Amino acid sequence: MRRTTARPGALPAGPAPAEGAVAAQGPSTDAPGQATDSPVGAGPAASAAPAGGQALRTEFPFELPRGYVDESGTVHRHGVMRLATARDELVPLRDIRVQENPAYLSVVLLGRVITRLGTLPMVHDGVVENMFASDLAFLQDFYRQVNAEGHTRAGVTCPHCEQPFEVELGGSRLGES
Repeated sequence: MRRTTARPGALPAGPAPAEGAVAAQGPSTDAPGQATDSPVGAGPAASAAPAGGQALRTEFPFELPRGYVDESGTVHRHGVMRLATARDELVPLRDIRVQENPAYLSVVLLGRVITRLGTLPMVHDGVVENMFASDLAFLQDFYRQVNAEGHTRAGVTCPHCEQPFEVELGGSRLGES
């Protein structure tokens, strides 16, 4: 059964969203790595929630440590990553490159969720596989942070002094949440 949503551009009646916020339409899944829920050039996007609800951030800006160098020698460092969907994590598993080499999963997955990188017209797995290793490692960690939303930390109490603190539980491979 297929569910339908409101037409893109159809906004509910009510107050206008704050500057930098966009209406909650959810990211498009028409093309891998392309989300259409925020205008190009907008700052960090936050989708507006229904009246009385909290805003849900769906896009997160980042800056690569080294930067992606395209064919013309231009360095692209600033980009945007959107939240991953279940489809984003499942579709790469059918990719023959991932089946032959599971380490390729993170490349395909990142190619789907990075919506903008510098002035590149499109970001795809070919761009990601030509990044420097330090930038790939940065993006893998950023993906975990964005999609875990704090779920990789646990509150614990020291058995000796009984002081509370948090521990990091992360460490799984990208795409294996």
